[in-house]
Amino acid sequence: MSESPLAHSLVLRHISKHYGELAAVAGVSLSVPRGQFLTLLGPSGSGKTTLLMVIAGFVEPTAGDVLLDDRPITSVPPERRNFGMVFQGYALFPHLTVLDNVAFPLRVRGIAKTEIAERVRAALDLVRLAPLAERLPRQLSGGQQQRVALARALVFAPHVLLLDEPLSALDKKLRAELQWELKALHRRVGTTFIYVTHDQDEALSMSDQIAIIREGRLIQIGPPRSLYERPRTRFVADFLGKSNFVRGRVEALQAGCFTYTAGGATYTQKADGATVTPGEPVLVALRPEKIALSLKQGGDDNNVRGEVTAWNYSGTNFHLLARTASLGELAVTTPAWRSDLEPELGQSVWLSWPADATVVVAED
Repeated sequence: MSESPLAHSLVLRHISKHYGELAAVAGVSLSVPRGQFLTLLGPSGSGKTTLLMVIAGFVEPTAGDVLLDDRPITSVPPERRNFGMVFQGYALFPHLTVLDNVAFPLRVRGIAKTEIAERVRAALDLVRLAPLAERLPRQLSGGQQQRVALARALVFAPHVLLLDEPLSALDKKLRAELQWELKALHRRVGTTFIYVTHDQDEALSMSDQIAIIREGRLIQIGPPRSLYERPRTRFVADFLGKSNFVRGRVEALQAGCFTYTAGGATYTQKADGATVTPGEPVLVALRPEKIALSLKQGGDDNNVRGEVTAWNYSGTNFHLLARTASLGELAVTTPAWRSDLEPELGQSVWLSWPADATVVVAED
């Protein structure tokens, strides 16, 4: 994506927000380059929306600074920041048409009528709603209302677009469709997007960068694939997707790998930059989809026999739990169309994975 001349960078320096003894945000620092799609991801109550409100100017931080293009704006009121905002509830004016809803921020800025008409038409074309310009919000579907809210937030060319869980009120299928649309819209306009969600799939599918927030603190930030494949902590591995966790003890270091024992058996792990010492405990995360499932022992570095204790079918995959003697119960996800077995309760199976399928993580 080429960088838009309208895009702006944003920097947070040691942002904290306290409500009495409660630290809703605690010392968060991050940098959002021009034109990036950054998602603030975390569980409910983690502080991500408070952080977004600090960026918007609706909440004054207890400490720290917000900078736009290296210029401090911490004391600038929200109406002078020129930031667009899209809320979960759309916040459309029910008595105004689609056209008038989108035109509203231009009218309050005193823009000339001819320019308003041109900008509104362009914004409605951008979200593919021009044919519905004369309808009222109640005559639109939830997805159409969301696109009106996006057009209204983009029509005045904001420095940054802030989005607070804008798709959470939609059903699953429509939400998935709008994820594609929103990412494509970001590519077309090039504006810096800062997006808040607690939905991991949403964050993974749309973001250039994800900042994981927990209890007001920034835990890890990076591109989606990097966070998913190389989480630093148990919380990140468990929150961003699903993981099995194996506690073991390091046995020996080899060329680029190490071995560890767990439950009386020995397993091999690719070191991949992890600092481990023989004799010390280690915690590794293993994604369910990285485990191969078979009726006979596989050829991977690690093999363990298990017994199916639960399973379900989701159309594309089988999801099952298998009890093992050395590692306890492991979750496994395997493509249904290429599986050489039909799961059954009590079935004896082999689970296997290569040395680079697991990653060392820190305890929280």
